[in-house]
Amino acid sequence: MNFPAELKYTKDHEWIRVEGDEAVIGITDFAQRELGDIVFVDINTVGEEIAANEVFGTVEAVKTVSDLFMPVTATVLTVNEAIDTSPELVNTDPYGEGWIIRVKLNSVADVDALLSADQYKAEINA
Repeated sequence: MNFPAELKYTKDHEWIRVEGDEAVIGITDFAQRELGDIVFVDINTVGEEIAANEVFGTVEAVKTVSDLFMPVTATVLTVNEAIDTSPELVNTDPYGEGWIIRVKLNSVADVDALLSADQYKAEINA
């Protein structure tokens, strides 16, 4: 499994990549493998400020639906339009073309409290 070191992670299997005062969020390689074939991603929170650990959308796989949790308090700016027509991108490229949302961070410092790649690896192997 892939765990890019430049990303931060949550125990709920989201990743975040900071780009200035904005960030890109998706689900981890581990999460997409656990879910199986993703058929739909539902995000209806664009323009809303979502608190850390609150649900910002759902991802639907063939056999289950899973909530998506905001890693840090942030405002949802955009949803990856590519996953509307090709939700399988979340499976095939979870850290690249399969990203889910772009957000405006309330505080960049909040990201420091999230898990490093090594801490996340230890968490899922526990």
